[in-house]
Amino acid sequence: MLVWRREFAMLHATYVAATERAGGIAVLLPPQAAGAGEVLDRVDGLVLTGGADVDPLRYGEAPGERTSAPRVLRDEWETALARGALDRGLPLLAICRGLQIINVALGGSLHQHLPDLTGDERHQPGPGVFGEVNVHTEPGTRTAELLGPRTRVWCHHHQALARLAPGLRVTGRADDGTVEAVEAPGQAFALGVQWHPEENGEDTRLFAALVDAGRQYRQRLTEGTS
Repeated sequence: MLVWRREFAMLHATYVAATERAGGIAVLLPPQAAGAGEVLDRVDGLVLTGGADVDPLRYGEAPGERTSAPRVLRDEWETALARGALDRGLPLLAICRGLQIINVALGGSLHQHLPDLTGDERHQPGPGVFGEVNVHTEPGTRTAELLGPRTRVWCHHHQALARLAPGLRVTGRADDGTVEAVEAPGQAFALGVQWHPEENGEDTRLFAALVDAGRQYRQRLTEGTS
């Protein structure tokens, strides 16, 4: 019997667990109409998580047949968080949809259904099923420094970056050429990945790097006001 018919602001617990394993303290930031700046002033790092498709209208396209219904409030909230974090130099780790949010927020676009390009569904084999994908990283990048020249990751996405936004650099690609990682050069730590590192409990490298960058960020702010 259905008792409640209400909307929820919730998050997969794996994100919280990954943050804790890396030595951080997780604080959930549910979508709301305003207040992104005030929130960002009180945290030491930001994780933009996976989720539904970004509204194609935000990059000037009509929704495709396979594109999910828009989450307007969430799109607006996370776009404000992404821009605010980059403006502040706040350490940022963007995961799956989060990577796409950053790219769209900065002027890029998305492929609305990746299998139309690749001819297969290796990046999203089925509902709730992760695809294992090889990612090759670019030498000399923070991504390569953290993960090495090649890493095997867990993906669950049917969309991907198309036109790269100004200010971003591709730092990792799958075997089929799909963009799987980007960085924002000039930032102390701003890294986006198309896969789901929070699902691999044994590998905390990306979350640990974010937590470490967050500590350094807070220390710089504290020293600047002392």
